Amino acid sequence: MTDWIAAAAALTPETRLFIDGEFRPAADDATFPTFAPRDGTEIARVSSAGEADVDAAVTAAHRAFTSGIWARADRRERQRVLFRLADLMEEHLDELALLESIDSGHPISDARNVDVPNAIRVFRWYAEAIDKVSDQVAPAPEQALALVTREALGVIGAVVPWNYPLIITAWKAAPALATGNSVVLKPAENTSLSALKLAALAAAAGVPAGVFNVVPGLGPVAGQALGRHSLVDKITFTGSPKVGLGFLGYAAESNGKLVALELGGKSPQVVLADAPDLDAAASAIAWGIFYNAGQTCHGGSRLIVEESIHDELLTRVLAHASAFNIGDPLLADTQIGTIASATQLERVLSYVELARRDPSVTVYGGEVLQPDGLAGYYLAPTVFDGVDNSSPLGQEEIFGPALSVSTARSAAEAIALANDSEYGLAASIWTSDLATAHRAARELRAGTVWVNSYDVADVITPFGGFKRSGSGRDRSMHALDAYTALKTTWIDLGGGTLSSHAESE
Repeated sequence: MTDWIAAAAALTPETRLFIDGEFRPAADDATFPTFAPRDGTEIARVSSAGEADVDAAVTAAHRAFTSGIWARADRRERQRVLFRLADLMEEHLDELALLESIDSGHPISDARNVDVPNAIRVFRWYAEAIDKVSDQVAPAPEQALALVTREALGVIGAVVPWNYPLIITAWKAAPALATGNSVVLKPAENTSLSALKLAALAAAAGVPAGVFNVVPGLGPVAGQALGRHSLVDKITFTGSPKVGLGFLGYAAESNGKLVALELGGKSPQVVLADAPDLDAAASAIAWGIFYNAGQTCHGGSRLIVEESIHDELLTRVLAHASAFNIGDPLLADTQIGTIASATQLERVLSYVELARRDPSVTVYGGEVLQPDGLAGYYLAPTVFDGVDNSSPLGQEEIFGPALSVSTARSAAEAIALANDSEYGLAASIWTSDLATAHRAARELRAGTVWVNSYDVADVITPFGGFKRSGSGRDRSMHALDAYTALKTTWIDLGGGTLSSHAESE
C-alpha cells in the first residue's frame, strides 16, 4: 500500500465490544471517542464497556474454560488454531498496521515492518511451543507414582497500554491461550482498534466463543470491574505504577487473584570512557529514547556518562537526534511520529518547563512541532544535560522523547547512579573491558541488561523488571509457566506405602 492517508480516510474500523464470540454494543450503549494523534481528529466512537459488559465477558470466558472446549482440547488443535490466527494476521497485515498507526501515532513503516510482524511471530512462537512442554515424574518411593503437571489457571484478565498495543497484547494473549486459558482483554481506551480486529481474526481462526473477549472501556470502570471480578484467576497488566498497584488492591479485595505487573522504568545507559565505539553508542542512545517518540517502557531515558567523554558523546547524540525525520505517521519515510494523546503531550511538556526553570540544566530541543501544518501531538527530541540524578528529571518516568544526562567520575559511581532509582526494568553498559561488562551486568538491578547495545530483543527472552518496575515476566518459555499452576498427583501403587507421618518418624 502506498497511500496510507487515503486508506485511513476510507477505513471503517470495528468499534463494538467482542464478547462470547460476537460483536455487540455496550449494554447501556455508552461510547467514547478515539482520536488520531497525527492531526487530533476523531477516528470513531468506541463502545465503552461497563460493569455489566465486563461481567458478561468474564462469565463467558469462565463458562468456556469450565466446558473444556479449549482448555481440554488436544494440544495439536490449539496449535492449529493459533497458527491459523498468525496466518490471518499476516493476511491482514496492512489493515492491522494502519489501525495501530492511526490509533497510537506510531509511524506506519514501524507498525507494518516491526509491530505487526513481531506480534505475528509471538503467536507463531507460542503455537509452536504448545507441544514442546512436558510434565514431570517426581522421584517418589518405589510403591508410588508422583506426577507434577501444569494446568491452565482459568480466566486471564489482560490489561494493555497504548504505546505498543498489538505487541503487548500478543505477549499476554498468546501464552495464555497456548496453555488453555480463556482471556478477557481490556485495551487502552485510546488504542482499542487493533485489538478488536484481532478478535475478529481469532474467531475466524477457530478460537471458540468465550475463549477470547475484548472489552474496550475506561480504566476506572472496565479496568476496575475486571480487576475486582471474582471469576478472574489472574490479571496481567502493563502500565503506570499507580494503576498497577491498584490492581493489587482489587485482587486483595476480591478473590486474591494472581497479579503480574510491568510498570515502566527509568532505564539508564551507562557509557564508560573505554566504550568501543562512541558513534555506535550515540546512535543506540538516540534510538533507545526517541524511537516511538520516547513512549517505550524500557526506553533508555537516562544517560550516565564518564566525565572525560561527556562532551564528545553528547555532541554525537544531538547529531543523531537532529537527523530524525519527524512527521506524519502515515508517511512512509517518517521515523518519529507523535505523542499518543494531548494529555500525554502536556505531561511531557511539564517536564520540559521544569528543566528550563533549573539553571543547572541545559535543554536541547523540546519544541512543539506542526509538520506539514498538522495540529497533532508532535514534539522535537529533547535532551536535558546536567541533570541531578536525584531530581524529578532523573527519577520520574516522563514517557516521551526526553533524555536526562548525568555524569560520573568512575565506573563504580556510574553504576551506583544507575541503580539509584525506584525502577529496574532495563539498563545498558558500554565498555571495552570484558570483566567490567560482566561485573556491571551483575550489579545493575534491572530485568534486562544490554552490553554495547540497546533494545535488542526477541520473544525468546523474558521481559520484566525489578523494584517499582513490577513483578512477573512476559515473553519466553517462562511465560507459559506464568499462565499455569502446578498440580501434584500421588498414586499409591500398593505394597505398603508409608504415610508422610510414618516417614517423618
